[in-house]
Amino acid sequence: MNDRLSLSPDAARQLATATKTTPQMRAISPRYLLRALPWVDVEAGVYRVNRRRTFVVGDDRISSYTENDAHHIVAEDLREIPYLRDADQGLLNDLAGAFTEVNFEAGQLLAQEGDSADRLWVLVRGRAEKRVTGRYGQDALLEVVCDGQFFDLDAWARSCPMPYRVRALTAGVALCADHSALASLAERDEGVRTAIDAYVAGEMPEPGAEVPVDLTAGHVGEPLLPGTYVDYEDSPREYHMSLAQTVLRVHSRVADLYNEPMDQTRSQANLTIQALRERQESMLLNHPEFGLFNNVSPGQRVQTRTGSPTPDDLDDLLAKVWKQPGYFVAHPKAIAAFGRECTRRGVPPVTDSRFGSPLLTWRGVPLLPSDKVRFAGSECAGTTEILLMRVGEAEQGVVGLRPAGVPDEVEPGLSMRNMGTDQKGITSHLMTAYFNTAVLVEDATAVLQNVEVSNYHDYS
Repeated sequence: MNDRLSLSPDAARQLATATKTTPQMRAISPRYLLRALPWVDVEAGVYRVNRRRTFVVGDDRISSYTENDAHHIVAEDLREIPYLRDADQGLLNDLAGAFTEVNFEAGQLLAQEGDSADRLWVLVRGRAEKRVTGRYGQDALLEVVCDGQFFDLDAWARSCPMPYRVRALTAGVALCADHSALASLAERDEGVRTAIDAYVAGEMPEPGAEVPVDLTAGHVGEPLLPGTYVDYEDSPREYHMSLAQTVLRVHSRVADLYNEPMDQTRSQANLTIQALRERQESMLLNHPEFGLFNNVSPGQRVQTRTGSPTPDDLDDLLAKVWKQPGYFVAHPKAIAAFGRECTRRGVPPVTDSRFGSPLLTWRGVPLLPSDKVRFAGSECAGTTEILLMRVGEAEQGVVGLRPAGVPDEVEPGLSMRNMGTDQKGITSHLMTAYFNTAVLVEDATAVLQNVEVSNYHDYS
């Protein structure tokens, strides 16, 4: 028996028109990096960065590998040592074989200030701090070193006292070579001996330094003025357009019959464009060739002292990119970890409105969150990085690159080209986003490495 006295909602819905949303997509993020970068329209598909000539530099890391549960130096990476850059490969193999493995614990003193520097240390795993006694007897932190970094090259070459002390912050493993191994190489090869002598005499230029411009200033009388010119790199770096690409397929029946009130092809294209832009931001950050994290010069890398990102760590980054810093870029978990460290110290960061959203800032520089910033290990207990950059061509910073115009362009640098309809009635559209990014000068970026995000504080 039906006890209902009026029309049911379910039945009434058959006569109603539903209000529909456009298709939603969880993977869409704010993509702050794409919005923050100044974009340069590249006319011919190639962007050449002309720079003043600099002295050759590598990545300032000596790599190692594991074999039979033992760690070994990658011999070719010993060319990171300036006076071994042109050494014979056989000599490098012999020197690599002279390294012995040393395990250390947190708090252990690895090298004492003033002691004879009879060994070169290469950290395989772990973190240590260099400290020195200041002019007035105070204790001063020089820097934190970690995986792949080495010390002390200068004292090892000269066989002179250590200029600082090194204490381990964590447990780890190092590979060490005695000074006698270097002396043996110098005895066997005249070129190595000459290079070491030039290094000791201060005649070898600092890696990465620009070739100087000879000037004179503050002179009295009529001195002979120096002549000079500014030399350029012989092979400046060229950036070619990279791309993210896919083929969007839409059946003609769907496009013809189910096209109101929303255009099915346009709806499909919009979601595909969002996916292409998400991939674009990821590649701008992490691509092995042009990704921003992979193009930070050795002198612009900073290690966290305690693991968690602290105000002091971000200040160290600002000291690296002090010329008009623009933005920090970090994973949301890293920004949350930084916020916890600020709260613990009673210095909460200021919130500012940028790109229509409230963003944390430090020293007035916004922290842009991006879930594309890479993690080593899991996101819960792994480590990540925080990038600081200066932006703009006029500021010699970071710029985004895109073509000045492409056929069938639907957005700047993004085309949607009709590829025709096949015999099954499926229309294909080639969706392509063209882009790249360029760092104009090395000091436009700096990175805080080995950032841990799993530290919480107990206030009870």
